[in-house]
Amino acid sequence: MLNTPQREAVIAKLVGLLREKRLLKELSLNQVATRSGLSHAMVSRVEKRERLPTIDTLLRISEALGADLAKLIRESVKSVKQGQKKRI
Repeated sequence: MLNTPQREAVIAKLVGLLREKRLLKELSLNQVATRSGLSHAMVSRVEKRERLPTIDTLLRISEALGADLAKLIRESVKSVKQGQKKRI
């Protein structure tokens, strides 16, 4: 089970991966917002980690990017857990 700092790290990693996907696809925040049905401000706040995204928001953004949210979550958890092991 993840503790609070680990959960926060997973969310940060996940949001970072979504941003990377957006940049790799050369999509603007406006394009992702339009595709996801979210506002530009919401997508921007999520990327800047100013807003804690709901699962609905994450699903909408990942679908707009053509990304598998479950896979990205697994990758984020694995990355955080590996980072924790390296510090011990």
